Amino acid sequence: MDLTRDQKLELYRYMRLNRVVEERLVNLYRQGKVVGGLYRSLGQEATSVGTAYALAKGDIVGPLIRNLGVVLVMGYTPRDVMTQYMARATSPSGGKDCNLHFGKPERGVISPISMLGALIPVMAGIALAGRMQKKNLVAMTWIGDGGTSTGAFHEGLNFAAVQKLPLVVVAENNGWAYSTPFRKQTAAPNLVSKAAAYGIPGEQVDGNDVLAVYGVARRAVDRARSGEGPTLIESLTYRMKGHAEHDAQAYVPKAELEEWRQRDPLERYTRVLLESATATADELAAVDRSISEEVDREVESAEKAPLPSPEAANQDVYAPRVAEGEPVVVRRRS
Repeated sequence: MDLTRDQKLELYRYMRLNRVVEERLVNLYRQGKVVGGLYRSLGQEATSVGTAYALAKGDIVGPLIRNLGVVLVMGYTPRDVMTQYMARATSPSGGKDCNLHFGKPERGVISPISMLGALIPVMAGIALAGRMQKKNLVAMTWIGDGGTSTGAFHEGLNFAAVQKLPLVVVAENNGWAYSTPFRKQTAAPNLVSKAAAYGIPGEQVDGNDVLAVYGVARRAVDRARSGEGPTLIESLTYRMKGHAEHDAQAYVPKAELEEWRQRDPLERYTRVLLESATATADELAAVDRSISEEVDREVESAEKAPLPSPEAANQDVYAPRVAEGEPVVVRRRS
């Protein structure tokens, strides 16, 4: 499970890229260039990056709208994200949807449905399909602390547990389900204790420590791949911005925000890399410059990208028309 120096630096790069892309998106949002809402992951980058980094080629993820780090680790580019938020024709959804509502199974990413647990049954189904097709894949998805109160969370995780499916569910406990504090969400002292009710392993981790997150996720992925079934991970982290950019977060105590600001995952990991002599300040500064220049180029390209044509609105919406006289029943090929 030990990471090489290059891998540790790659974790840093993904976290910094996550942060910079969102900072540029905030600028675009305030300029009126982002279509719809902007959902930031400020303070939660280590959880997204650390968990996704534990996966292997061929695995499938079902991220949520705040898991930008996940889609970056899975190979999507800043340009994909920028064009998506600006609803351009060249975006992954062709301009039909916004924020992180995109994905392709062949690229290992399932498009988000909602924050409310709906992806957990979907990812359980993908894990089951992978087993039936004799693929040694692992499915991973994320859920907020509020989403664990939904029926979809229970049904999907219970099914995965009974079937011993290769599924990893990461519960991002950031203390707030929109404006509802954790203490009003559940009577349980934490989320990881819920794993026992399903008869599966559960691990709690400091979600702002990317190396700890990676270690917990890697153990869960290895268990899943070896046939030991699902794992529930509770990542203790914090949402440093409101539910979306338009949310001023007035319901959050200022002292609480300041306390978590001291635990910024990117600043913490920077100190770890420097104090362990894994990287020098100059090396990290070079990575930062490279990312800044890359994102500048990608923003410029995204702004020049065309908007979708009106005709495109009806493309890829409906299934192909069945020829007259042809039976509608789709038969399984023998």
